[in-house]
This record gives sequence, structure tokens and C-alpha cells, in this order.
Amino acid sequence: MRKHYLDNIRWITVVIVVVYHVIYMYNAEGIPGVVGNITGLEVQYYDVFQYLTHPWFMFLLFMVSGISSRYYLSNHSDKEFLRSRTTKLLVPSTIGLFAFQFIQGYFNTRSTDAMNMMKTVPTSVAFFIMVLSGIGVLWYIQLLWVFSIVLIAIRKIERDRLWKLGSRTNIIAIILFSIPVFGAAQILNTPIICVYRFGYYGMAFWLGYFVFSHDEVIEIIKKWCLPFIIAAVVLGIAFSVRYFGENYADVPVNRYPLYTFFGYFASIAFLSVGARFLDFTNAFTSWMSRHSWGLYIFHYLGISIIAVEVGARHILPPALVYVLSLVSAFVVAFILFELISKIPFFRWAVLGIKKNRTK
Repeated sequence: MRKHYLDNIRWITVVIVVVYHVIYMYNAEGIPGVVGNITGLEVQYYDVFQYLTHPWFMFLLFMVSGISSRYYLSNHSDKEFLRSRTTKLLVPSTIGLFAFQFIQGYFNTRSTDAMNMMKTVPTSVAFFIMVLSGIGVLWYIQLLWVFSIVLIAIRKIERDRLWKLGSRTNIIAIILFSIPVFGAAQILNTPIICVYRFGYYGMAFWLGYFVFSHDEVIEIIKKWCLPFIIAAVVLGIAFSVRYFGENYADVPVNRYPLYTFFGYFASIAFLSVGARFLDFTNAFTSWMSRHSWGLYIFHYLGISIIAVEVGARHILPPALVYVLSLVSAFVVAFILFELISKIPFFRWAVLGIKKNRTK
């Protein structure tokens, strides 16, 4: 039986990611790589949304991906899993960069000083820079592909012994998992490009696969839903108050205990709420579930277009720029998803879709 709450958690989280990226694009905390402050305000208090979401929304997506991987492998072979993950994840984040995402790279370079530097190099080099810059949000599927490959190797060794052990997880163990999550956040972090956190996000994926893919464990967190919500709220407020104004996305803040504990407990809280209240489907949730992939892949392009062509030029009131950026994120993403999913080569290269998408 399909777990509808996982589909709902996934698309709701992607929507949160979209809102986050709109606020992030015009942040006043000096986080690089975006247009930045367009309001002229010394302090943008609504920027706190970034602090209240960044530690957990991608952690949660990796956890859900781990759970979903277990369910997929229950009915498919390892070979089918690898073939599916390679088509869906690796192809769009490599070939897709050259086929389409270099356009995202162009707007990314427009929002930084890289554009001036590109004018001094050969066209081929400038294009390659745009290709690399076009990775953008695709870092998530790149990491997910790596975790999927490692998972198959682990499965050949552990042969479900570790997975079966995960079914015995109790509430004490669930709470104590926050400690290895903190430890994982300290390792396997790439320098300069701070999003490639193999330790932190890898732990989310493994916990999803080995622990939270068990119905018994989900029943436990459903029972403790309210305490997890309270813990997440308290930790989120504490993290935001303590680090507001600092670069939450990079070292050292993203390795501090408050960051990782908040990230973990907020993810568990969201998962428990989803399992308890979101295990249903209707026309709207089904449509959003089918389109959430396209929304994730293309939303940042819609934001970037408005940011570079409107926000950076200061030709409209800041409030209207924010609204236009949010609307553009959804409109551009859904239109591109509909169009590209119907074009034979591009639906494979950009979206990892082999055949025409069914309605």
C-alpha cells in the first residue's frame, strides 16, 4: 500500500524550499551567491524564516528518500534500483547541465561578480563555468545518487540484518539518534561548497532506510508527535535567536549542536505529523505530488529571472519583487515541467523521464 503521507511530506517540503529560496535570494545576512538585500533595511526580521527551515528541510527530504528507497527495493531488484536512480538522479545532474541547466548557470553568474570574470575568458570556458554554476539545487540529487550507490553495496554486506534491527528502535533510541546526527555533521563536508554534506545528509538517508521505513517505528513517533513538535519549536526559536544575522548555511554554524539537534527533531516532528494527519490523497495532493519533481528542478530559475532582471535593477517596490519571485518560481517550474516532459531527449536529459509523462 502506497504511503500517501510520504508523497504529501515531499511536495509540502518542496513548497517550503521554494519560499525559502525567495527569501534567501534577497537576504540581508550577507550570504553570498545571490542578489542580496533590496529593501535597504539594516535588519530584515522576516529573514528568520531561513533559520527556522534550513537546518531541517533538506535533512527531511533525504530521510524521506531513504524510506522510499526501502519501499522501492521491497518490490524491485538492486539492478532495477540502480538503473532507476541513475536515470532519475545522475542523468539530470550531469547531462542535464549541458542540455538545459546552463541557463540557470547564466543567471547565477549574473547575480555575482562571475559575469565580469567570464568576459575575460574564451567562450568555451565561459560556457563551462555556466554549466558548473547551473548545478544549483541539483546538488541534492547528486548526493542522493551517491547514497543510492553506497546503499546497494551495504545491502550486499548486511543482507537486511541491520534493517531488521531497526524495527526494534524505541523512543529512547529515536531521541539518542540526535547524537550521531551531530557527529555526522562534523565529517565528510566539502570545503567552499557547503551544501555537499555527505555526513549530515547521509545520516538522514540511512536513518530513513534502516529505521523509519518500519511501520512500528512510525507508530512510535506518531504517538510522541506533540513532544517532538514542542522540542522542534523550542530548538528552532533558540537557534534563530542565537544565530540570527550569522551565516547559518556554512561552517561553523551548520555544525553546532543547536543546528543539528533542531534539524533532526524538526524532521522527526514533521514526519510524525505527516504520518498522523497527511496519509490521504485527493485531486490536489495527487497533482502536487506528480509535479513536485518539476517544481524542485525548475523553481530556482523562475526566482533567478525576476531577481536579476527586476530585483537587482530596483525598478519595482521590494514587496512586489518578492511576490513576483514567488509567483515566477511556481509558474516557470510548472510550465517548463509540462513542456520538457513531452520532448523526447530533453525529458530524459533534464528530468530523468524515459517516456512521456502520463496525466
